[in-house]
Amino acid sequence: MGSWQQRGEYLVEVSQRCLKGHKTFDLCRSHLVKASQISKGTIYNHFPTEADLMVAVAINDLNRWSAQAELDKQDYQDPLIQFLAHQCWRLHDTLVNKTFVIERVMPNSEVLSQASEVYQLAYQQSYDAYFVWFNEMIARIGKVEGFNRGELVINYLRGAIINTDDADKDGNDVQLYYQYCYAIVQLLGHSDKRLPGIAKFQEWLNNMPQQQCAA
Repeated sequence: MGSWQQRGEYLVEVSQRCLKGHKTFDLCRSHLVKASQISKGTIYNHFPTEADLMVAVAINDLNRWSAQAELDKQDYQDPLIQFLAHQCWRLHDTLVNKTFVIERVMPNSEVLSQASEVYQLAYQQSYDAYFVWFNEMIARIGKVEGFNRGELVINYLRGAIINTDDADKDGNDVQLYYQYCYAIVQLLGHSDKRLPGIAKFQEWLNNMPQQQCAA
């Protein structure tokens, strides 16, 4: 392998491949030896604790979400459409690509406290970056007083993604995404806003990767 950073990125990539389709974070550092063909000592140098491995996977997911948010910003001008398209992408990534749902284990203050300082800091930076975008989008859509709309939506998204993953829902079912977004709009307090039509949801799905990755 090349540089230290490249090797670390490769190990996280291998970790995420190993976790595909799993409902629990049952990956340990020792599992990566065979999967990555990298020595145990090198792996343990990259991840001094088991918590470091979990946090590293979470950091990578947060960074992927932020990168996708930037792409969504280029594709959609309307903030509500941009926000909904992004959430559909995340749900599709879970159901079709079988990406491990990191919300099952993070954020978790106990896990973070067991991680090395460098991973704690990197996680906080990635978390803050993504949720700055998240809260800015809610503000642009239009805040509705009375509830913490951001918290309501975050809790709903976490529960909905975990539940649909547990139920092995069809990731190409356009009605699933329509209902998902309907709930998001209601929680945002914008029941007066019209959802995109079914044809638009189908267009979004058609533009997403359709090939399920092997576990």
